Amino acid sequence: MQEHDTNAATIAALNDRFRQTFWGGQVLVTDEVSALSELTRIELFRSVQLYDNFVQDNDPYGEHDFGKVVVGGQDFFWKIDYYDNTLRYGSENPADPKITTRVLTIMLASEY
Repeated sequence: MQEHDTNAATIAALNDRFRQTFWGGQVLVTDEVSALSELTRIELFRSVQLYDNFVQDNDPYGEHDFGKVVVGGQDFFWKIDYYDNTLRYGSENPADPKITTRVLTIMLASEY
């Protein structure tokens, strides 16, 4: 296995753990998502946590860092980005959780 493949597998595992548990980073939502009813937000968060439809079109690098879910007939995107621990710069190595803070953003697809 090449280094890129190993890093992608490590990043995917870290992203899956974060997305499934919301542990190990920060979760942000847009104002439009915040304005949804509490029950809709709960369903949305659960849909993001359970997401497993990773295919070449939405996951070309195998890092499990983006997806689309449908809740209540509305399309939502979620995206994981990688920052240094100060949240000022991009992470130098997203495969290293000691130097990386993951940020998961959930938004309406129309906000993208």
